Amino acid sequence: MSFKKKIIALSVWLSRIIVGVTFTFSGFVKAVDPLGFCYKIQDYLIEFDMTAFFPAALPLAILLSVAEFLLGIGILLGLYRKWTTIGVLLFMVFFTPLTLWIALANPVEDCGCFGDAFIISNWATFYKNVVLLAAAILLVIFRHRMVPLFSPKTAWIAALFCVLFGFGFALYNSYTLPVFDFRAYKIGADIPRLMEVDPEEGDVYETVFIYRKDGKQQTFSEENYPWNDSTWTFVDMETRLIKEGVKPAIEDFAVEMLMPDSLSGQLLPAGDITQQILTDSSYTFLMIAYDLEEMHLKYLGRFSALAEYASDKGYSFYCLTSSSASVIDTWSREHKASFSFAHADERMLKTMIRSNPGLLLLKNGVILHEWDDRDVPSLEQLPPRLEEASFARVENTSARDRRTLAVIILLFIVPLVLIKVIDRTFYTKKYK
Repeated sequence: MSFKKKIIALSVWLSRIIVGVTFTFSGFVKAVDPLGFCYKIQDYLIEFDMTAFFPAALPLAILLSVAEFLLGIGILLGLYRKWTTIGVLLFMVFFTPLTLWIALANPVEDCGCFGDAFIISNWATFYKNVVLLAAAILLVIFRHRMVPLFSPKTAWIAALFCVLFGFGFALYNSYTLPVFDFRAYKIGADIPRLMEVDPEEGDVYETVFIYRKDGKQQTFSEENYPWNDSTWTFVDMETRLIKEGVKPAIEDFAVEMLMPDSLSGQLLPAGDITQQILTDSSYTFLMIAYDLEEMHLKYLGRFSALAEYASDKGYSFYCLTSSSASVIDTWSREHKASFSFAHADERMLKTMIRSNPGLLLLKNGVILHEWDDRDVPSLEQLPPRLEEASFARVENTSARDRRTLAVIILLFIVPLVLIKVIDRTFYTKKYK
């Protein structure tokens, strides 16, 4: 093999790995949390003034995440090389200019290309896409050098399995809580600690003073401004950000209690209870219902029963929502609900749990457990004392996540290995 051919072969191999791994990982982490990706798409729809398409955001999130996953797997396995490489190229031709606009206009701080699993800046996203675009062009030109893992006799079976796996995985995660939690509000999270940041790593500002002398203005720092020189006239003082520091993992946790007015009965703000929730040494249940009008009602009875249980045992129970006071009042009368309502930011509530409604259990500001509405425990499942429940203790989710990842990998790899065994056993001719 000539030196030129070796360089081409190496370039194709590297491009295949870079594109395949990036697309597979990006599609996988989005499929882990389709609702999170859906919310990100809605952010873009708001910027483009296309909110009428909100109902299509979740199907689009599932479709895009699965398509990205399938393109990545197709590149790695060499499935349908022509259409897979063209698909990747079209993908990058569309998203590279889009991410350039996002980097320049900065409509959202995080483009969401890797979900919440791995957050990079908008400019880093654009540079990444430039590399992927170049690699995609190379793969289209030299796709015949990509050695397929499966022969034409079994390639369609492998491709069909990958499609079913991708959609099945994404749909499962849209139906229940994500199998992996990349959010700041995951089980075991210490909210007060995550709201803090080391002062040494915070934003760095400088204060400058503007003075005038002989009709000319000059800027001075705090160290050299002419405070005692009467020939200079003070004009203005400015504080500038010179270095952006590390942001806390949780910036927006704030809860305001709502109480009915004694005369009108209308719900009115009754004070901030954020610290009350975060410092409660007992147990606190937070029912998360970011939009009462869109909330699933099938298991509402479980939440009502749990609120009564909490009241009997002396635990706090709040229903956090971003709905207006009038909507809360109408909804409460319609469904005969007697929750203690509190108001919070919609984005915060959507981030806290991917369920409407969902439930969090806190103690001293630490998240002990989370449930979607289908899994909220019934009264029969609750012990006389909450301390006796397994979910009422801090859980280390790392081991569980490793087991879950191992199971998912096996569920994906084992069928492909079986298909490959069949391929080698009954169809041994090599195709390149």
